[in-house]
Amino acid sequence: MTPLARALFAPRRIALIGASADPSRLTARAQIHLRRHGFDGEILPINPRAETILGEPAYPSLDEAPGTIDHAFILLGAERVEEAVAACARRQVPVAMVLSDGFAEAGAEGAARQQRVLAAARAGGVRLLGPNCIGLINVPARTALSVNAVLAMEPPLPAGRTALISHSGSLIGAILSRGAARGLGYSVLAATGNEADLGAADLLAMLAEDDATDVIALFLETIRDPDGLRAAAARAFEAGKAVIAYKLGRSAAGAAMAVSHTGAVAGADAAVEALLAASGIARLDDFEALIEAAPLFAKARPLGAPRRTVSVVTTTGGAAALVVDRLGLAGIEAAEVRDMTLAGTQPDRIAAALGEALADPRSDAAVAVIGSSAQFRPEDSVAGVLRAAGDAPRKPIAAFLAPDAPESARRLATAGIACFRTPEAAADALRARLLWRPPLPRVAAGDVAAACAALGPIAGAVADEWQARAVFAALGVPTGEAVLVADADEFARVAPGLRFPVALKAVSAALPHKTEAGAVALGLTDASATAAAIRDMRVRLAGVAIRGFLIAPMEQGVGEVLLGFRRDPQAGPVVALGAGGVLAELMPPPAIAPAPLSPEQARSLVDAAPLHHLRGARGREPGDMPALAEAVRAFSRLAGLAEVTEAEINPLLVRRAGLGVVALDALVVRAADRAASFHGIVS
Repeated sequence: MTPLARALFAPRRIALIGASADPSRLTARAQIHLRRHGFDGEILPINPRAETILGEPAYPSLDEAPGTIDHAFILLGAERVEEAVAACARRQVPVAMVLSDGFAEAGAEGAARQQRVLAAARAGGVRLLGPNCIGLINVPARTALSVNAVLAMEPPLPAGRTALISHSGSLIGAILSRGAARGLGYSVLAATGNEADLGAADLLAMLAEDDATDVIALFLETIRDPDGLRAAAARAFEAGKAVIAYKLGRSAAGAAMAVSHTGAVAGADAAVEALLAASGIARLDDFEALIEAAPLFAKARPLGAPRRTVSVVTTTGGAAALVVDRLGLAGIEAAEVRDMTLAGTQPDRIAAALGEALADPRSDAAVAVIGSSAQFRPEDSVAGVLRAAGDAPRKPIAAFLAPDAPESARRLATAGIACFRTPEAAADALRARLLWRPPLPRVAAGDVAAACAALGPIAGAVADEWQARAVFAALGVPTGEAVLVADADEFARVAPGLRFPVALKAVSAALPHKTEAGAVALGLTDASATAAAIRDMRVRLAGVAIRGFLIAPMEQGVGEVLLGFRRDPQAGPVVALGAGGVLAELMPPPAIAPAPLSPEQARSLVDAAPLHHLRGARGREPGDMPALAEAVRAFSRLAGLAEVTEAEINPLLVRRAGLGVVALDALVVRAADRAASFHGIVS
């Protein structure tokens, strides 16, 4: 461990600032829990009104406490935290953890208070965990540095090789107790609270180096540091540790709850999904699965080419049907279901059937479904599963116990076999395990100086189309022929050099959606018709600030796509690819990936996108998919333009194979005027 990680997770001298001598008070719990669960380091209670607290010598202030201090747990009200952090700075305490709420989650005044506390910490070289943080638990080090009520459970705490990082402190208790009931234990459990300083990404990076941890589980309400999370997950993967996550915010109500709890910023869940996948983090949709899935990932690597199939061996047909049904809903098919009901609890026959299932080349994993015998004959019911797992090749194996069978669950957990109490959790965990991928390599945006120059200064949030086209062209996106004229008279001078028919568009930053405003005319067959359309458009758009009129030859191709870019508040820069044109919002959701992309990642995004109309289906001519992938890669380099918040090409026309692509419309936004400018395809 690094010195910071040791001070955070394994301190030997702990100051409890605001400790209470009244054991019934919340502020007394940390000291009680530390000693009750075996902490054998020094505790320094800080309280000006007591000489001793719960049998330990107390000190009136942190300044008067003797010796070096590894970690301070600040148990004071929000209004006194800044003063306590300043005292930590004077004493050169490396880490301070803040219990109280009333900070960023409480509105503008609380957010300002949080910033003052953070400034005091940074000025003194103190790292903060919290505020609004219930504490942390290091089971192997017997450091129960938390006020969580779950620590009233009888010692010893259940030990294991799974670590938990949670934005919610109360859910640490829920997960610890539920895991204990299943025979599952933990190494470290840490709450992060508001993440004013240290956050989930920082703790993940530290636990990536923890020799006592094999799997790191995340309970996330938001993602405040997508770059840090991605880098930390890559470190964990390189160290042989799997990262699994349950992320709130799939629904609007869930996102709103996350905001109110820790002051988090809610973002588009599809973008978060893409970030987690690219980070090599297996996302779980079922909360029970977050607790039970860890053995499926312990000391494991992602499957090379999963078939998305499993083999099922069951002693109860009805329960097996439940699992197979849920697997199907999760996109996982059953290669075979072996009904061993008549075999009952005969371990040899169960082991043989599971051995054959694990060796079946048609499937990625095996599931044992056990009926009532798991409850009444645990010594027999799981013996066959244990035997098969011990002899099996390296292929995932899981069990679903139909009855409530805690003893069988504990036996399986002790053997490192994932055991599930619901078919939903079993299916969700297997889906996540089979779809788990290694972290994608990070990609640099490259030289974007020309695109920066093309963007230049713009009057408002939205660049006009002519300027946006120049940005995309500088990045390497084909934009095709076009001219810009001020009026019909200037058009008359350039008309002889044009290729008709043409498209005509008014160029204005005030018209991000030109079709609805009547600022587009298509299929103009000659100079006379085009000049008349310019005059009509000028009258129709009276009062709108217009830079000029863009005229471009009409293009033909196989189909249209929509290419979008967004700096998501949680996921960071992402690119989205979907069906394009005026009906884009009615089409299936786009495929999304973190930006920028490598050529290989761009091809993968094209393969994943709902673009059946471009793949030559039903006798249609295929589009130029390699050219599309290259345009996607070039477009994704917008991530290197820090001032660009959103951008869109709709449509990007895909021509026949070998003939390339061309952008037919262009939008760039570099301020928070999203509601007026962006289709919202990433949401």
